[in-house]
Amino acid sequence: MTSMPREPEAFAEAVATMLKKLQPAYAIDLVGPRELLVNGRRLDLENLFRMVNHEPVRGQEIVEHYLDQLFAGDAMQLNSMSLEFARPRIMPRIQPVSIFRHLSREQVAHVPFVNNTVIVFVTDLPQMTVSITTEQLIRWKVTPEDLDEISRENLESYAPELDIQVVESKEGGRAAIMSQHDGYDAARLLLSELHGRLATQLGGDFYVATPARDMFVAISPGPDPFVQRLRARVEHDYKRLPYPISPDFFYVTRDGVAGTIDDLPEAEAA
Repeated sequence: MTSMPREPEAFAEAVATMLKKLQPAYAIDLVGPRELLVNGRRLDLENLFRMVNHEPVRGQEIVEHYLDQLFAGDAMQLNSMSLEFARPRIMPRIQPVSIFRHLSREQVAHVPFVNNTVIVFVTDLPQMTVSITTEQLIRWKVTPEDLDEISRENLESYAPELDIQVVESKEGGRAAIMSQHDGYDAARLLLSELHGRLATQLGGDFYVATPARDMFVAISPGPDPFVQRLRARVEHDYKRLPYPISPDFFYVTRDGVAGTIDDLPEAEAA
């Protein structure tokens, strides 16, 4: 049995090579350390990477079986799924606007967000998550704003019993950490009751850091040494972690989420 590379980007490259042999007609591009673009659709390799790490000696066998199952027969006919089937599986993800360097802005269903980010939508299937296209919106006769509402409702019920760890720093500041490791940690910035759940523990309005997809840290707005130390850590994590989102804090108030930087015009950001 043959093992697979343990480094995420090398792993994704190996999967891309295997998929090209399996499906030579597909257009396949590596767009992230654990992410492929297959015929214009984003394919998240996180679950596959974890499966292989659990049984590394069977790595190649696991990947081959996964790809056979995933791309066999009608498995790629995802554009034909109905809204009724997709609705309970539609989830939000926060992404930097830089994703449009690899993806067509016109083809990806999304709504603008703050801090040079957008909210995109995925269909969460057992074996993968797949981005939702504007073509699907047209067929379903819904708008990106409709998906935003549906996805936030699904996010609320996805893991209702969230484990939130609150810690106090040596400077006197407080931090609340969510770490479900389910691909939606950063997206929980969009929870409607987020301010109500954390404001009393963090002293009112607060900042949230989401340097990458699997990180969520809410922090009190002071004291300054605490905030500055966390800011430096967030910038470091943004540069080193897979699926980076933003090095900047989001500001959470009773009225919603605000950015802490001025967003660039969309054309410039892309």
